Amino acid sequence: MIATYHNHSTWSDGKACIADLIDRARDLGVDELGISDHFVVHPQGKQMPWAMRSDQLEAYIAEIQSHRGMSGPVVRLGLEVDWFPGHEEPIRAALRGRPFDYLIGSVHHVGEHAIDGSPHAWESMSQQERDEIHRRYWINMKSLAESGIFDIAAHLDLPKKFGFHASRPPEQEIDAALDALAEAGTIVELNTAGWHKPCRDGYPSIDILKACRARGIAVTISADAHEPDHLLRDFPRAVQRLQNAGYEHVARFANRRLSFEPIEAAIARF
Repeated sequence: MIATYHNHSTWSDGKACIADLIDRARDLGVDELGISDHFVVHPQGKQMPWAMRSDQLEAYIAEIQSHRGMSGPVVRLGLEVDWFPGHEEPIRAALRGRPFDYLIGSVHHVGEHAIDGSPHAWESMSQQERDEIHRRYWINMKSLAESGIFDIAAHLDLPKKFGFHASRPPEQEIDAALDALAEAGTIVELNTAGWHKPCRDGYPSIDILKACRARGIAVTISADAHEPDHLLRDFPRAVQRLQNAGYEHVARFANRRLSFEPIEAAIARF
């Protein structure tokens, strides 16, 4: 079964409506298509231009549900939610009681710094400042896991996106975050979008993926698609990385419940 869960429509920063994503998924032979547009509960009440407005959530859910039961892929209801440490209760309250199949948690900000917004802010930093952003990112990821809100942690090691790496990996913070993910039962995604960014590497790196595998952290494959033709972009490449990291199964979601299938089944038609 081919499943892809981390995908964006015009409800946030995607380039196609949900119906067009479904049509393309049908053409590609996708069995399960998840829609997971951006949703932000900002501590200062900001509305991000790349995310749906907070008052649009009900309409977003209704549209996705309207496509269920039709011919083509099974449509899963997801959401990519920004994580802000110390803001757990407002985030939890905004999501409570909704019929999600899965929730993706993302760390896009460290303080006021937008990690993946633009390379220019990174360019003006000293290496010491970049190292601190990397370190604090993993501290935030640890608290994301500890919140217990999310099913999937998105694009681990996102701070490498523009090619500004830490002078040395913050190993203590990485280990603590991965331990927290394992303890919480939060899975990770192998996000193929990174292969098309300046870092030219999937999220996460093979070393971090091996560390996830050693802790028993489950995984799914994601293209983080923002247009229909990218729904399965680099999935065969991702499968190879998973196998190199020692994975034999990939995760599936329905009604916030986790199941698994062999990797071979996920790539049978590639």
